[in-house]
Amino acid sequence: MVATLLALTCASPLFSPRPVSARVGLKTLLTTEPSISTAKFLSRCSGKDGEQEVLLEGMPPEYYDDEWQARQREKTKELRRMQREEEEEEERKIEEYREIGTRLKEFPEQDLRKARKLVSSFITAAEEVEERIEEAAEKGELDELVLMIIWNRLDLARRDDEKDAIRSLDLLYRRVETEILKRQASPAMKLLNDLLNMHDGFGDDAWLKDCRKRMAETFPREDPFSILMPPGFDIDMHQGPLRPPIETDNILLRVDFVREVDALLHEVRIEEDEEAGKEGEGLDPEAIAIKLKQQEKKRTISQVEAILDLALNLKW
Repeated sequence: MVATLLALTCASPLFSPRPVSARVGLKTLLTTEPSISTAKFLSRCSGKDGEQEVLLEGMPPEYYDDEWQARQREKTKELRRMQREEEEEEERKIEEYREIGTRLKEFPEQDLRKARKLVSSFITAAEEVEERIEEAAEKGELDELVLMIIWNRLDLARRDDEKDAIRSLDLLYRRVETEILKRQASPAMKLLNDLLNMHDGFGDDAWLKDCRKRMAETFPREDPFSILMPPGFDIDMHQGPLRPPIETDNILLRVDFVREVDALLHEVRIEEDEEAGKEGEGLDPEAIAIKLKQQEKKRTISQVEAILDLALNLKW
């Protein structure tokens, strides 16, 4: 029994691992072709005479890659270029803001404070802005300075890309400008504006009838008797005032009205021909807004043409 155990322990194992020769392993490592990054890393680690360079501790192998270094330099150049563009844009905005601030230096400080206060009241009036603008117009508070202050605020909002403020200030500017032009307009343009505002947006027949009545009341009669006799004198009954009325400068003749309206239509038609190729295309909000604006303009032009035709054929 003891002999059997001794024989078993002295027997060679069934699987004995073959030891790898150190010379064979070293030869395999030396003859194996390294990767590109490893080769570049090794080449950067060795000097001209085979001396090893001092490596920076903690740096990745890419730090010693020429291509990686070139890419990093390009990224640095791009970042610096973007930084210069941002600085130039900032300087341009500062210069524009400075220019906007110097637009109002010519006006007295007291007038500036009064106009700024008026514009602020328009902005905070909300639904009552129409009444506030008309009230200011009746008091003679609307002038060029008020328009310039609104324009400055609109310009700043555009540069800051504040869309809501741009929309509100643009509408306010147009409304104030319209009110100023209305106050400065000639009697013919005032009458034309009143006739257009009489349209309720529905029936044209009733509107034209009201326009004819308003014209007959506004224009002086053009029959031969009106030249000799004052208005209100009855030729048949020989009754009425004989004293001619005091001449005033605000009498509007039909011929003057026709001439000014015809000149206005001529200017508008020229603008229409120039803007014929600028019609909005597509269904984006800007294109739809352009189309609606053009339709409204064409509708107004047709109404002005109807008023002009009515004035040409007016009979008392």
